[in-house]
Amino acid sequence: MYSISVYVAESGKTLDQRIDTFGNRKVEINNRHLLLNGDRVRLSGMTRHEESPWEGLAETSGTIKRDYDDLKLLHTTLTRPVHYPQHEKVFDYADQHGILLIPEIPLWQFSEEQLLNPQVIALAKQMIQEMIEQAGNHPSIFAWSVSNESDMSTPGGRAYFHAMKEWVNQLDPGRFVTFADNDIAYGADPAKEAANDADFIMMNEYYGAWNGPEEGLIPMLDRAGRQYPEKMFIVSEFGTPGVFATDSIEADKLRVHTLEHQLDAFQKYDWIAGAIFWCYQDYKSHRNLFPGYSAGYVDHGVVDENRQRRPSFYAWQHRTAPAALKAQWKYGKWYEAVGFEVTIGRRNLEELPSYPLRGYNLRWELRDGTNRLLHEGNFPLADLDHEQKLEGNWTADSSQLRLTLRLFLTNPRGDTESEEQVHYLFPTSSGQEIQDMKLPNLKE
Repeated sequence: MYSISVYVAESGKTLDQRIDTFGNRKVEINNRHLLLNGDRVRLSGMTRHEESPWEGLAETSGTIKRDYDDLKLLHTTLTRPVHYPQHEKVFDYADQHGILLIPEIPLWQFSEEQLLNPQVIALAKQMIQEMIEQAGNHPSIFAWSVSNESDMSTPGGRAYFHAMKEWVNQLDPGRFVTFADNDIAYGADPAKEAANDADFIMMNEYYGAWNGPEEGLIPMLDRAGRQYPEKMFIVSEFGTPGVFATDSIEADKLRVHTLEHQLDAFQKYDWIAGAIFWCYQDYKSHRNLFPGYSAGYVDHGVVDENRQRRPSFYAWQHRTAPAALKAQWKYGKWYEAVGFEVTIGRRNLEELPSYPLRGYNLRWELRDGTNRLLHEGNFPLADLDHEQKLEGNWTADSSQLRLTLRLFLTNPRGDTESEEQVHYLFPTSSGQEIQDMKLPNLKE
């Protein structure tokens, strides 16, 4: 990242000043694949609503940072920051932490009649222009979205997208233009779809919920791949709304199943370059609530509205870790722990997520049963394109009966991307000396 300062001065006196940051990166789409700085990547992440019980929609920078720190713990490298303009701190955070963004104007579930309305088109053009003027210098932004779940498989929807794409290309010719489509998942006629004209397709799908039984997912993906043979896809929404379960606990069990099952399904289609889970936290709404409620919080997140983590938080964190750490103890003569061996390798491109891991570090620490630090070390890792085997050693201490080895894979910014713990318990008898042991009298 670079910093630029622009100021207006008169007679040596500064009248106004603006400091901004910018960066250089190259994002391409080639043969239905997403390339970042020349490397093919497959990315994952979560959306997040701009909402909390303690601040409502008027968020402070502290809440934004706290939530996005959580999103980084969830290995977010791609997100669509919902359906409205975002605070500058969101873009700054994404720039600094390597998160690609697809911002979107607030045009949600518009009908064909509305999309044909000249006033709507004029307002949409104004909104996307303001968004580009506000945030266009941020390298984290690689595409703009001009609608969410509107009637885009109609003549009016297609005309709207043509007008918006042409407008965005005039304002910001270096970025892709798309929209979040939910018609493909419902089987819309591809000949009528505005998705044909998008630079890539963002597809919302909720199999196992609104789109029907989860068994329909694979046939739908097969069909979509055939119907749009030249298009790269990003799954822009998938997840489990709580209203499809009896209560919040059962909903989260379904959520864990959905994220694991559907990520496994997506990765089998190499034209799916990314997947974005809906969503990070429960949010306030009057729709999609449990029966009997007309207002409250939609049960849809891996954390609740107070940011209390559900099991699905940890399931996503484990499933989207960019590398696998497999560690085992090394033993001395009397089975005392004298070191460890660890195998580390990144996910390959047949998996989702998958992206290069360069300039990473593997940090380790050994602690005793009271959590006292005994030994520590660090392995610089230039490139993790190929699996590596590493080992650490120490002098055995027979007095240490309980040990914990902690391994941390950190990126060049110091963020922990993967973590592993291995526990050791020195093998001992039940306390009875061998010479005191007696065989049972089998005659009795």
